[in-house]
Amino acid sequence: MENINRKKRKVSALWSVEYHKNTPIHKAGLLLAPGNWERFDPFLLMAEDHMKQGAFDYHPHRGIETVSYMIDGELKHMDNKGGRGVLWKGDVQWMTAGKGILHHEEAPENGFAHLLQLWVNLPAESKMVEPRYQDILESKMVKQEAEGVTVKVISGSSGELTAETRNYVPVTMVEISLKPGSQFSQDLPPDYNGFIFVLEGSGEFGSDLTAGKEKQVLWLSEEPDEESEINIHALNEPLKVLVIAGKRLRESVAAKGPFVMNTEEEIKQAYKDFREGKFGAWSEE
Repeated sequence: MENINRKKRKVSALWSVEYHKNTPIHKAGLLLAPGNWERFDPFLLMAEDHMKQGAFDYHPHRGIETVSYMIDGELKHMDNKGGRGVLWKGDVQWMTAGKGILHHEEAPENGFAHLLQLWVNLPAESKMVEPRYQDILESKMVKQEAEGVTVKVISGSSGELTAETRNYVPVTMVEISLKPGSQFSQDLPPDYNGFIFVLEGSGEFGSDLTAGKEKQVLWLSEEPDEESEINIHALNEPLKVLVIAGKRLRESVAAKGPFVMNTEEEIKQAYKDFREGKFGAWSEE
């Protein structure tokens, strides 16, 4: 294997997630707040949801992909293009809304769903692709265990491990679990913009050894022209993180509600198409 001299990334910003109880059956916190289009490119927003049955009704999307990562519980998914599935702890759903889809995500009766949902922007050339749905089950993920570190590749690659997930935007999404005292370096291609979210424990991150702990987001320094890597080091307790990074689109963003396009005219057209039934009909069957 070719030995690549990678630039060591730092942590450029850190923030803690604040949680709010929206309703008696839904509590949420924003990891990535919407509106920061250029800073977070190609990502639009990311939320952590704790919900019970009835938190959401079916709703539309256009121009994006939604990525749902199950922290715990059970999530049932259905859409009006034939997508159906049930996700459990560690599973991921990668849904491409494309030109338009109606979908519903629901916790089971008397149960709960605890998940992260990331919105990935689609490039202009792919905004109106046909919708598609990918279940990425934990039991079938590409993974590796060595020297106190377990790596699960949800999308993209980690070293020699590569996921089968299909992407319109190149995205690396890797779950990394470390035993106390262990460390790992995640490689990232040039011009990948991204972050680390600490799911459990605490540790030190990057070449500047930034301290991070559970429920914190660590935004990575940019390396537009070089292969790079970010180091993750567990100290005195187990550490579990998600590393998420994607290739910048560098395109204009127009967003309103569940639709994300490149111009305001395209947003108006999305609402018009939805009102006229061009996203298709909803059926509970």
